[in-house]
Amino acid sequence: MDTAQLFQQLQKLSTEQRNPHSMDIDARSVTDILTIINSEDKKVALAVETQIPYIAQAVELVVKAFLNGGRLIYVGAGTSGRVGVVDASECPPTYGVPFDMVQGMIAGGEGAMFRAVEGAEDKPEVGAADIDAKNVGPNDVVCGIAASMRTPYVIGAVRRAKERGARTLYVTTNPRTNLSLPEYAHLAEVLDVAVCAEVGPEVIMGSTRMKSGTAQKLILNMITTTAMVRLGKVYENMMIDLQMTNKKLVERAKKIVMTITGVEYGTAERALFDAKGHVKTALVMIKANVGYDEAVERLHRSSGFVRAAIEGKEYSIL
Repeated sequence: MDTAQLFQQLQKLSTEQRNPHSMDIDARSVTDILTIINSEDKKVALAVETQIPYIAQAVELVVKAFLNGGRLIYVGAGTSGRVGVVDASECPPTYGVPFDMVQGMIAGGEGAMFRAVEGAEDKPEVGAADIDAKNVGPNDVVCGIAASMRTPYVIGAVRRAKERGARTLYVTTNPRTNLSLPEYAHLAEVLDVAVCAEVGPEVIMGSTRMKSGTAQKLILNMITTTAMVRLGKVYENMMIDLQMTNKKLVERAKKIVMTITGVEYGTAERALFDAKGHVKTALVMIKANVGYDEAVERLHRSSGFVRAAIEGKEYSIL
């Protein structure tokens, strides 16, 4: 694509338009500027709400991948890439999953998390090579993240992932109708699910770290959180597979046990010790009044779902 074609493509992107509500923002007071930003931010959740049916489809693919030993791999550039890396990095301590189960790829490599690597997003062949390096296969889900929809690095990665048999998602903040345009045919043809939360023009034209970045974070949080709930990582509305890797998480684990079972602090502490630091096991031991071995066996029969384990039932989401 030459520069003239790129210029014309950018003109069609809602994220590259001027926002009529912030035209005189440079002449406003601090309070007025903040009010304008806040007013625009309020629109983000509503834009995401319109995409729930598509997000649900994405979750189903991700859960299936996890159950088959596959991975969720986010791919993005700039803010989009950083949002993906952050969501991926928070899954292991929150839900006790392996560190490679949810991964984030960013154009320019790890260094781009902290310092922009200019031009890294312009090379689809690098995105494809990065997918090859991760040995992506049929059990994996690759999720491209690109506010503009057009990021070459991301498209290259998603296309190669599809060639290797993976299921493919795409999270963008431009209109779904763009996927029907000729210049996006090479992207549309390889997508299983597209999530298109149209947030409209940014307060500062083209600054997609704002509404677009917020929308992307909401969507990725929704995908991984819902997938973890469906995998039995949550009981009621509490995280029960967290890893006690620091003092805060150790105390949070005790609070979870206390809140769910009604026991006192010391009892929760002893139960976690007897359960070898495993919150789920401690919960089943207390709620079902069984020993460690029985609790472990119940969790095995229930596929790790605490509610079913407490009731002594078998359970599977397959």
